[in-house]
Amino acid sequence: SSDPQFDVVGLVRSEASAKKLMAKTKCSLEEVVISDVTQMQFEDVGDDSQQNPWPRALDGTEAMVICTSAVPQISKLSVIKAMLKIPLNILAKKKAINFRDLVFKYKPGQYPEMVDYVGQKKQIDFAKKLGVKHVILVSSMGVLDPNNFLNQIGKDKRGNGHGDILIWKRMAEKYLCLSGLQYTIIHPGGLVDTESRKMELVLDVDDALMRNEKKSISRGDVANLCIAALTVSGGKSISFDCIGKEVADENNVRSPEDVLKEFLETGKTADYRLGPASY
Repeated sequence: SSDPQFDVVGLVRSEASAKKLMAKTKCSLEEVVISDVTQMQFEDVGDDSQQNPWPRALDGTEAMVICTSAVPQISKLSVIKAMLKIPLNILAKKKAINFRDLVFKYKPGQYPEMVDYVGQKKQIDFAKKLGVKHVILVSSMGVLDPNNFLNQIGKDKRGNGHGDILIWKRMAEKYLCLSGLQYTIIHPGGLVDTESRKMELVLDVDDALMRNEKKSISRGDVANLCIAALTVSGGKSISFDCIGKEVADENNVRSPEDVLKEFLETGKTADYRLGPASY
């Protein structure tokens, strides 16, 4: 981050991830730490221990932003099958490609349960061990819809397999809420690679924004909301949904700080009594 308010360190699991992060953000090698938190054994490390199993660069961390997520990969075979159907679909006056025919799978060991629940729990535990005061968790909107297609990714037609990504994310959120740490949980709509600060940010709770026809948000705007949470939360914990709304004048868009500050004053936050029961 170029923001002078923060001294940022990016924590990634592998050298490949470090290279991607550096290429994407133009950050220096000194701003990246490679360490797999899920493999750390820090539960029995005392608060005054000099033999911490984490890199020294992370000592003194005051806030943590968690934005890890299981990422599905498309099955090449399903793409071939979908392409072979194109001539028949056109003759039948249907859409050339039925995207529901495409199959997405997770890499072994990188299922939602392991990444979005077990992995995030480990990061939250790590935050407590580091003495972090504020955790920001980037999650996802849509968990209150039991038929949300995101939960079907990784499952076969019989419903078996490694899916339910939104349910596992919700369970990690509940774990954070009970951790005793100050938290900001952000549920973005569909993430898009458009320029930030060009749309009005709209915040709400409990999937109310899912009723909007357009429910996407710039990745940059989500990042800016994370920064805003660090500066204007005032010790309050909150969980909210967010999307971007087109405006007539892009130069008259309110800042993420102003939007979040106004929303904090409403006292709204997600109701964790709603949604799927824990596994």
